[in-house]
Amino acid sequence: MLDSWAAIILAGGRGSRLDGVDKAGIEVGGRTLLAWTLDACIDASEVVVVGDVVPSERPVTFTRESPRFGGPVAALLTGVDALLRRPAYVGVLAVDMPNLSMGTMRRLTDAAEGGDGSVLVDPTGHRQLALVLRRDRLMEIRPSHEAQHAMALHRLLLPLSLVEVPAVGAEHRDIDTWSDLRDLEDS
Repeated sequence: MLDSWAAIILAGGRGSRLDGVDKAGIEVGGRTLLAWTLDACIDASEVVVVGDVVPSERPVTFTRESPRFGGPVAALLTGVDALLRRPAYVGVLAVDMPNLSMGTMRRLTDAAEGGDGSVLVDPTGHRQLALVLRRDRLMEIRPSHEAQHAMALHRLLLPLSLVEVPAVGAEHRDIDTWSDLRDLEDS
């Protein structure tokens, strides 16, 4: 397992398919999505949440990407810039994946060690927004501030060789719509 990694939690989307509701504050099983995500990155040396401030029992740094709603690349890089330290690796997690766990992140950090990083893949092979990236390689491929806005994350990550880590159970499932939330609670 990596000795030093920091977590960047992406929580600043519009939530347009959820009628504009802030995903970080949505409750699943009596806890917010942010609380579930923070549990998954308990091993991180530091945590930055890119999104609006939501009450948290854990020490985290909150920040917003510029421009607001600039997309996942702008959010990721804003989160890296907000870190107090320069860890070797950064874990990147979407706030809307409540089935991610400490075990998920340990598998991702183990797979990333010594390389460019790792990414969680669902049963169909689709890459999910749960990754671990080598910070210095990320900085090498960092686009200009103007190019970050609305850039697709997969495009940013193209130059990196990422180890694909298969999802276990439902850890890859995210909540994009009210029906996703209902289906998750029914399962």
